[in-house]
Amino acid sequence: MDSHGKTPKYHLPQHQTMRILLVTGRLAEPLVRKYGRGCDVFVSPVSVAAFLTPKLIVRYLKRAGIESEDYDLILIPGLVRGSAQLIEDELGIPAFKGPRYAFDLPQVLQALNEGFKLSREAPADDLFHKDALKKVEDIKNKTRNRDYIEKALKKPHNFLIGNLPVGFDFPHRILAEVVDAPRMGVEGTVARAEYYLKSGADIIDIGMVSGEMNLDFVELLPEIRDGLKEKGYNPPISFDSLNPEEIERALDYGDLFLSIDESNAEGLVTEKPVVLIPTNQKKGFFPKKPMERVLFLEKLKERAIDLGYRRIIPDLILEHIPNLARSITAFQLYRERNPEDVLLAGAGNVVEMIDADSVGINAVLAGFARELKISLLLTTEVSPKCRGSVRELRRALDMMLFDMPKDLGFDLLILKEKRSENVEYEVNSPVVEARKKEPLLEEIYFRIFTKNGKIWVIGHRGTEQVLTVKGEEPNAIIDTILEHFKISPRHAFYLGRELERARTALRLGRSYVQEVELFKDFYGVLKEG
Repeated sequence: MDSHGKTPKYHLPQHQTMRILLVTGRLAEPLVRKYGRGCDVFVSPVSVAAFLTPKLIVRYLKRAGIESEDYDLILIPGLVRGSAQLIEDELGIPAFKGPRYAFDLPQVLQALNEGFKLSREAPADDLFHKDALKKVEDIKNKTRNRDYIEKALKKPHNFLIGNLPVGFDFPHRILAEVVDAPRMGVEGTVARAEYYLKSGADIIDIGMVSGEMNLDFVELLPEIRDGLKEKGYNPPISFDSLNPEEIERALDYGDLFLSIDESNAEGLVTEKPVVLIPTNQKKGFFPKKPMERVLFLEKLKERAIDLGYRRIIPDLILEHIPNLARSITAFQLYRERNPEDVLLAGAGNVVEMIDADSVGINAVLAGFARELKISLLLTTEVSPKCRGSVRELRRALDMMLFDMPKDLGFDLLILKEKRSENVEYEVNSPVVEARKKEPLLEEIYFRIFTKNGKIWVIGHRGTEQVLTVKGEEPNAIIDTILEHFKISPRHAFYLGRELERARTALRLGRSYVQEVELFKDFYGVLKEG
């Protein structure tokens, strides 16, 4: 962006003929030379590139005699604070921010070759992230075009659920289930649905309470829809129950119905879309072997069509481990035999039933959905370990819009890093071993915890609460504490550590209470073992 907030019109020459100067510090020099092959490298007299400023870079480059005719482009480290515009103004050479880390240089140089525009203010890796998300939106916007929708809906593998087009020619759709909705009431259901929609859900699934009859709540479905409209949303509403009476009552109110099976198919005929599952709930029948399941569902689908059902969405039922492989096999066999059917799979069945982080599981399930053209994925966020699953699944499905879900500019790497950059600092000062001293008790102490997306700090003097500070940024909180209380430097360091832990917990969607370890020492245990 230039000083007027506009994207610069400067067109970069092709990378093969471009003379590029990479600016770095002494420690990163080997990596910059390794990953920036074909470019000249200027090593500044500072050890860490992040300590550089545009003003310092100008001084060093002028001292080295760099002139405007020497280079076509200067790339400075993405971690440098301030705008590269100053460098360009002083030297007459276009200057931009490169990536934060040297190992991303090949991607930046390749992007330059393809005409990618860098920024003087934002690191290149941030631009890649925004560019990739824009590509996702461009793909989705194409499928929102009225002419595109009208043409696509003429094909047998596309249709509408409410006002939402689904099928092979549209992005994967997420059904987010509000579990036990009658117990949450209208207000609670609307609030939960709004959260799901903000997380990336396309359809709100109203889950009824198993083993209970809640016909009065079914009559409140229009109020739920109106409540969402008041908040600016108008998603399709699916109704999820195994109770035939509840489903029958809901037929006038919903847009999609889960689940129809052999036991209730005759009494629930509707022209609206339904999800068909290979079971007989009354008899407790569910075929275990993949081919038996496929044949049973195919026969049930034929019967449903004869009964008058217009839009049928088969669900082979995605089982959790240890039966996951056989259910995936059933989906694959069914897809091979029925290439035009729009399918649904319950991703939440798998995620909920394993004590592992949900991020990677959702990514794998999104890939499974892409391979087998499963247009609809049902999930929920019942337990704390599944918190954020809708958002994770949305990101994973967006990644599957590309041929290879790798090096896109956005990802689902949260706890692990894609690459590691090993930079060792030169130690030229005296080294002392750290020694712990017993802390002196102070008259004021604090209790830190997270709640409702904020960090809360309660100051105590004895048993009396004297002040509560809440916020999201550790620096703001510690500054506020120091305004009101006189504490020792050691106490301030301690609070800073705990506040940063709390902030990390918030970013991961986790809860936090002071002095409770945020992560298990999993890898340390492995090394010791």
